[in-house]
Amino acid sequence: MTLPYVINLLYQFADNVAFLLLAALGLMIILGVLDVINLAHGELIMLGAYITTLSYNEMHLPLPVCVLLSVIGVALFGLVLERTVIRRFYRDKLGALVATWGISLILSQGVLILFGPSLVSVPLPQWTVGYGGYAFGGYRLMLFGVAVLVVWLAWWIFYRTRLGVWTRATMQNPEMAQALGISTSRIYMLTFAAGSALAGLTGALYAPTTTIVPLMGTTFVDVAFITVVVGGGTNPIVGALTSSAFLALISTPLSSVLGTFIGRIGLLIASLVIIRFLPRGFSGYLRDAGRRRMGRGLVS
Repeated sequence: MTLPYVINLLYQFADNVAFLLLAALGLMIILGVLDVINLAHGELIMLGAYITTLSYNEMHLPLPVCVLLSVIGVALFGLVLERTVIRRFYRDKLGALVATWGISLILSQGVLILFGPSLVSVPLPQWTVGYGGYAFGGYRLMLFGVAVLVVWLAWWIFYRTRLGVWTRATMQNPEMAQALGISTSRIYMLTFAAGSALAGLTGALYAPTTTIVPLMGTTFVDVAFITVVVGGGTNPIVGALTSSAFLALISTPLSSVLGTFIGRIGLLIASLVIIRFLPRGFSGYLRDAGRRRMGRGLVS
């Protein structure tokens, strides 16, 4: 195994981690705080890609500005969606599933009617680095950097701001948080908007790398749900990091040697194994392990 091949594997690993993190983080935050499974997450990603593509091709704006517009636009759409639909199903998980599934159908078919079956894609920035006969895309490396930055920002908000304290209190015990004066309704609204913004960011960033069609969200949502299930909703940030790293570690060598399809099959098998032995995911297991260590420390 040569050094260039190892670097190529590391590059693919970083690319897979970025894809899984960006696709799943918004979905995992909404699940962890609101306890709502958002089946329209893929369509929110699609909206982000469409806003970026249309603003780039029709308005001729720079790509970073298009990405910013997508984040803001999808966040505002998510805020309105939470106020009008999602808030009615916080105590009805099955109803939330049906409602978000219906929203996903409306969005995908509405975009198909309005804009047709496809759009001209945003050109992929041609930043490449060559080494040992391999070409490494600079844009893909940038996506990994953005994913790390987004996770750090989410961690900082959760653990270093007052809003994060209120959000974690709402996650742990919403009734007690409300009794202490925290507006849980506002926390839910802001959380859903933030998860939607992350979906918009994902669609915007990956718009230059994929075909822009109304059903493109399915490319992201299947691996996003696998990542969420493996990570668990106990701690969205820890769950997203651990599950994306683990799943990328499984899929990268399989995809490199046997192809992308076998890599996806490996993800499914790995997720089934994790669910069997860790039904609450990595974040639930790590929290329980921490509590056990604390208990043993108190006893001793």
